[in-house]
Amino acid sequence: MRFTSQHPADQLVAIMTRIYRCGMTTVSGGNLSILDTEGDIWITPSGIDKGALTRDDIMQVKPDGTVIGRHRPSIELPFHREIYRRRSDIRAIVHAHPPTLIAYSLARVNPNVRLIPEDYARCGSVSMAKYAVPGSELLGGYIADEFSKGYSTVMLENHGVVLGGKDLLTTFCQFETIDFCGRMGMLAARLGKARELCEVEIARYTQTCEMETLPAREMTSEKRAVRRDLAHMTHRCYQQQIFTSTQGVWSLKLSDGGFLITPDDIDRMELTEADLIYIRDGKCEAGKQPPRNAYVHAAIYQRHAGISSVIEAHPPAISAFTVTDASFDSRTIPESYLVLRDVRRLPFSTGLDNAEEIAEVFNQKTSVALIENRGCIVTGAGLANAFDKLEVLEYSAQAIIAAQDVGPIVLIQLEEISKIEEAFHMND
Repeated sequence: MRFTSQHPADQLVAIMTRIYRCGMTTVSGGNLSILDTEGDIWITPSGIDKGALTRDDIMQVKPDGTVIGRHRPSIELPFHREIYRRRSDIRAIVHAHPPTLIAYSLARVNPNVRLIPEDYARCGSVSMAKYAVPGSELLGGYIADEFSKGYSTVMLENHGVVLGGKDLLTTFCQFETIDFCGRMGMLAARLGKARELCEVEIARYTQTCEMETLPAREMTSEKRAVRRDLAHMTHRCYQQQIFTSTQGVWSLKLSDGGFLITPDDIDRMELTEADLIYIRDGKCEAGKQPPRNAYVHAAIYQRHAGISSVIEAHPPAISAFTVTDASFDSRTIPESYLVLRDVRRLPFSTGLDNAEEIAEVFNQKTSVALIENRGCIVTGAGLANAFDKLEVLEYSAQAIIAAQDVGPIVLIQLEEISKIEEAFHMND
């Protein structure tokens, strides 16, 4: 709500800057637009540095075609206008050419969005539009034809992707998600055949969480400090590309037995302390919707006194292991084993009906679990400890996948593992 209340020009600058800084477009590539309540199209300009846009660079196109601004509107204005004409539910459009999605568009293959439940829920089915000259009415027609069929995520042959949504931030989140799906799919292809989820599995996982409401209480100093720290570390997870804008759940236990947790569907880069949700005794802070993962975190905290932070995420490399039958082993380098130890693998259905099924997995040797087609759950003694494990997990997965281009992988042998455990007093 904070973002969508800004002027369209400011929204467009903010999102294009973010896309550019994330390496998902070039100086000259991509275009964004917003259709406002008066029927005006606000659109990024043609031929202007996408990494240095200001609000004065954004162009305004009136319903009668009058152009207001100091530049030319994007040459792709025709397809933006045609999509808005055909789909009254769409109020924002994102078009860009990130390298991963270009690779799919060159092969004329759509990224698989049915590998992780949240990804399909956000992107829906994906279509592909025929190739035509950029900026042409023909290309505009081809793209709009796919949107007319009900698609909101449309790949373009040899040209990237176009997405439409109810507002610009929502549409950017779709864009980031489809790019993530593409990256995960490429990594998974190097490990084996990816396992696709069915409609029933997706629906079962994406059900909302309902809780009773806690009475209002005075904010303690501890809660203020914890909110600050958890918000800061969530931003860091996004900056490290371990979370995406809408993916990744993180919680931290408080001394009163309750815990704070990140919400669903709040941009991880812009998340504030006020967005975090306090949960205690199965009840939720008033006026907020607990994330679907809340019961899992509660069960882990209740069962394990030594765990004070829990992260659920699906960064691309480790997720490639969870969507294939490839096994992950932490015996890659000593540091990975020291941090991760015995990483468990669980079936997709684990914990969907009984959160305790996940909680009972963790022990002295297992603080990380992989769940098929759902990503990973990492537990730690605090925010920094949990974050370190998640980062090491993703980096280790990246290294294992990359090593396949070098030669057969040789893991640290069991007798050497015993020496590591003895040297670092891991069994004391």
